[in-house]
Amino acid sequence: MNPSVEVLPPGSFQRISPLALSPEDMRWVERTRDALSVEAQIAQLFILSSRHDSAAETDELIARAPGGIHRFPTRDLDAAWTAARDAVERSEVPIILSGDIEGGTVSYPFTTAIPNQMGIAACDDIALSTQLATIVGQESRALGYNWSFTPVVDINRAFRNPIVGTRSYGSDPDRILDQAKAYIRALQAQGVAACAKHWPGDGLDDRDQHLVTSVNDMEMGEWEATFGRIFRALIDDGVMTIMSAHIALPAYIRDKLPRAGAQAFEPASVSRLLNEELLRGQLGFDGLILSDATVMGGLTSWMGRAEAVPAIIENGCDMFLFSRDPAQDMALMLKGLREGRLSERRLHEAVTRCLSLKANLGLHRMTLDERIAPLPQVRDALRRPDHLTIAKRAVAGSLTLVKDRDALLPISPARHQRIVVISDEGTSFFAGAPDRDFTPMMQDLQERGFEVRPFDPDAMPTREDTDLVLYLIGQEATPGLSHIFLDFAKLHAGPRNAMIQFNREIPTLLISFGQPYYLYDAPNFSTYINAYASLSDIQTALVDRLVGDAPFTGVSPVDAFCGKGQLRW
Repeated sequence: MNPSVEVLPPGSFQRISPLALSPEDMRWVERTRDALSVEAQIAQLFILSSRHDSAAETDELIARAPGGIHRFPTRDLDAAWTAARDAVERSEVPIILSGDIEGGTVSYPFTTAIPNQMGIAACDDIALSTQLATIVGQESRALGYNWSFTPVVDINRAFRNPIVGTRSYGSDPDRILDQAKAYIRALQAQGVAACAKHWPGDGLDDRDQHLVTSVNDMEMGEWEATFGRIFRALIDDGVMTIMSAHIALPAYIRDKLPRAGAQAFEPASVSRLLNEELLRGQLGFDGLILSDATVMGGLTSWMGRAEAVPAIIENGCDMFLFSRDPAQDMALMLKGLREGRLSERRLHEAVTRCLSLKANLGLHRMTLDERIAPLPQVRDALRRPDHLTIAKRAVAGSLTLVKDRDALLPISPARHQRIVVISDEGTSFFAGAPDRDFTPMMQDLQERGFEVRPFDPDAMPTREDTDLVLYLIGQEATPGLSHIFLDFAKLHAGPRNAMIQFNREIPTLLISFGQPYYLYDAPNFSTYINAYASLSDIQTALVDRLVGDAPFTGVSPVDAFCGKGQLRW
């Protein structure tokens, strides 16, 4: 038996491994592992991605016999159900289906829409957070998922960072820990493994690990009091998996290797010291360690592919996330094993943990219908009336009035009838994310008696023809942007127009449907609201609050003033 997957006797007072198994299930793991060829064991380490829900894509994925398939949201329930059920049915070793089920606009359109993590934190209601996580667990299980790469437990301090932002519970470690505990408990109670990310902690570097190896530059005392405390508490609470990111923690490496040089900045995903000594040894984690996506710049800019592929597993990760060329990467893993860059010990441990995760979730005992029910039953499980009621309470509770210096609110047709809307279309890196559409908000305002017209750069708004300038802006956290900022050149249709500001001549309202820090680029705007996401229910709930029919109750999870006194005035 592998000692890393411990079977504890009843009544033990030791911490129970999140992958602890009954003797019968452990025998299944060992029989299954030992019956696999080396090539098949290597394939079990890979999680490949599905973006299209096509038969051709499923054929290609299943031909590689991977350990898991990561499913990105698509827009057709019938196709999603067919692809997921086909993958489960055709896998000889039970396959695990995973997703980044983070809420906000990165969700299936046929599931219950809930706020992203920052919006949930702004509700400041742990009981509500638990209900939302239960909804996520129930609807994800209905769609065949057994693993969500959530929650994000990064500390949002670098306000220019484009990837942490709305994916985070905020800047307060205590709030992050409370929210993450509630989420993990509720999710795992529904049979969906949680994954705390991004080890060893993101949010201090304003760069994006999707583009470059980023750095957590905390000294170890501060790290222990913040990220260390968060991860240790979640480990004690039973989180089943942790994602090791392409983020460096130089203080720890230098403690161990005072003359480390460049090695101090190696990403955690390929760092034996961070994964095996710190995470497993000092924090005591005995669950499964998953690498972050191996196609990201934080890894590819650090290490060549032939070296990186076996290094991911050899240095402590148990599963390997994504591949642009699965056949080539599996061959590189095998080559690394034959050349001694991947040890038989680590291959054995990783495969054992992979199968143990599946056994702990009971995948080897489930029928096809238990993994993913017939389509009519799946339809009935999604967007149930009670789920929608809870979600509407959450989207309304998340809305946060950050600043209203001149008491602009509430707006009314009597004082602000003629509204000029300046909006950005937004973008998203995530496959399946919908195009942003502010139609629900515009229609609601018009039905309440406002006259709404779009910004025209050839006919700039003036005091004579405009009563309110309404900026609808904001980008939910997304990879690949490098930095976030309020792009007035784009909003005003040109760099010369960017210099024209209306806020001192015409009442102006700035609303972010994404990142919470855009006031930094508009410090003299008197009224600013954070809505965190552009879901249609958020838009309609926002109009209720703009006109005074309901109060703003959201509590900002971050300092939306960015530590700058100027922004408050």
